[in-house]
Amino acid sequence: MTATPKSTQQNRLPGDLTREQMVERMIRVDHAGEYGAVRIYEGQLAVLGNTPSAPVIEKMAKQEERHLEKFNELIADNKVRPTALLPVWHVAGFALGAATALMGEKAAMACTVAVEEVIDEHYAGQVAELDENDQDLKDTFEEFRQEELEHRDTSLEHGAEEAPGYEVLKGAVKASSRFAIWLSERI
Repeated sequence: MTATPKSTQQNRLPGDLTREQMVERMIRVDHAGEYGAVRIYEGQLAVLGNTPSAPVIEKMAKQEERHLEKFNELIADNKVRPTALLPVWHVAGFALGAATALMGEKAAMACTVAVEEVIDEHYAGQVAELDENDQDLKDTFEEFRQEELEHRDTSLEHGAEEAPGYEVLKGAVKASSRFAIWLSERI
């Protein structure tokens, strides 16, 4: 006997999200995440805008801006309420980007590695939850996941692991990112 995907209405337990609620939650949290990513890069560029890392950060930022544009469309097209925490992510994203950049170019890259590893897991989980009825959304999530992995790899190539306290910094950013995802799904 095979397991029924969670996105079907059959075998739902009390408290399980409907397919529509699940898709709304996914769009809401991914919109928040891409918004936060844009703000992280803006914070990094505010500090590192005249350094050798700037073109690398700008390229990644442009991809995140494209992701955010797509989620702005999905929010509107699907009539999804954005997270009420956008003002918090506006400040927190910029602050995280600027703070890690103030620690140095390699620390900024370490921040990107941490965030992108969490986002990879997040998008992969969403792709697994969706079924063939949501193929366009699955394709979008997978495309963006691949670009996030490119950001991670680019950051590793630019010395992320050489940042002072790399493992501690990476762990703190990953924990914060997971908490932001959890909050944005719900609020």
